[in-house]
Amino acid sequence: MEPLTVIERRLHQQRLAGDPFATPKAVVRGLGAMQAQEFAEAKFSIAERTPGCTDAGVEAAFARGDILRTHVLRPTWHFVAPEDIRWMLSLTAPRVQKAAAYSYRQAGLDARELARGDRRIVRALSDGEPRTRAELGSVLGGPAGALSHRMMHAELGGLVVSGPRRGKQHTYALLEARAPGARDLPREEALAELTRRYFTGHGPATVRDFAWWSGLTVTDIRAALAALGDALVCESDDDGRAWYSAPDAAAPSRPTGGYLIGMYEELGVAYKDVRMAMAAQPPRDGLMRRPIVIEGWTVGSWQRTLARRSVAVEALLFTTVSRAQTAALRAAAERLGEFLELPVTLEVRRATV
Repeated sequence: MEPLTVIERRLHQQRLAGDPFATPKAVVRGLGAMQAQEFAEAKFSIAERTPGCTDAGVEAAFARGDILRTHVLRPTWHFVAPEDIRWMLSLTAPRVQKAAAYSYRQAGLDARELARGDRRIVRALSDGEPRTRAELGSVLGGPAGALSHRMMHAELGGLVVSGPRRGKQHTYALLEARAPGARDLPREEALAELTRRYFTGHGPATVRDFAWWSGLTVTDIRAALAALGDALVCESDDDGRAWYSAPDAAAPSRPTGGYLIGMYEELGVAYKDVRMAMAAQPPRDGLMRRPIVIEGWTVGSWQRTLARRSVAVEALLFTTVSRAQTAALRAAAERLGEFLELPVTLEVRRATV
């Protein structure tokens, strides 16, 4: 058998192919963290790695605090396991805060005002009742445009984190209440742990990929790789570039199924060098917002339309697919319907590239 391609190996390491994870929390821990800017699609990404898991199942895990959502790594939301949140924030939040400093100033928030806002947020949540952003905004006062910056600052400071949703609204709660067992680690240990998690859950990947995903410096990453030693495998391509992965990253079989890859899915967003293998010439800009991957190749993009009692999937293909590949696409759409617990329809169109 020909060696697996990079994308095929990533499908296995991210547990989209091969052995799945057992629970939503195991998914998040296994990957280290998962970008959760698009909340609905991030929930589907978790379920794709946890067979039989529904939207309601992920939502219940989120409400219980099995998985938390906060600003960490890059300046955007991620899912994180509660026991990992403190050491991960300690490691990455200082660089995110530094990157956000200009935005804070543009919003009229100097260091004194940010600290004042942090104290008011903590007081407002100290009774143990989660509150929505709008409710906290009424406590904080000031321009509405500054509210998101205030909340991000408090998240990065390890003060607040996601609470259970109230209907469709997100809430905030004190981090110490949602993650009472969260541990902190010495910086070198935290750096090595995040490095191991990333390459084990996302490999094969490069130092540049990990620097993009984590926000850490290349110097820090190289030091962590040296400390990990044989815990990761290093391979070099024809250009001499180093690729790192878990020791068992060479999966035994080719992925044969189809996958609807969501927006900001770890399979794409976790890499600076995306290298999403194409079955034809790369499509025009904008077509690959949500890729369709079949048998390890990207063959098109998709979107969903959610109604009250059904969900419609529209697939836009930029290459010809076989009957078996069409069946794999239909099975992927059916998984989305099972996740939402709704009947699904699939419309397939050919894109003009």
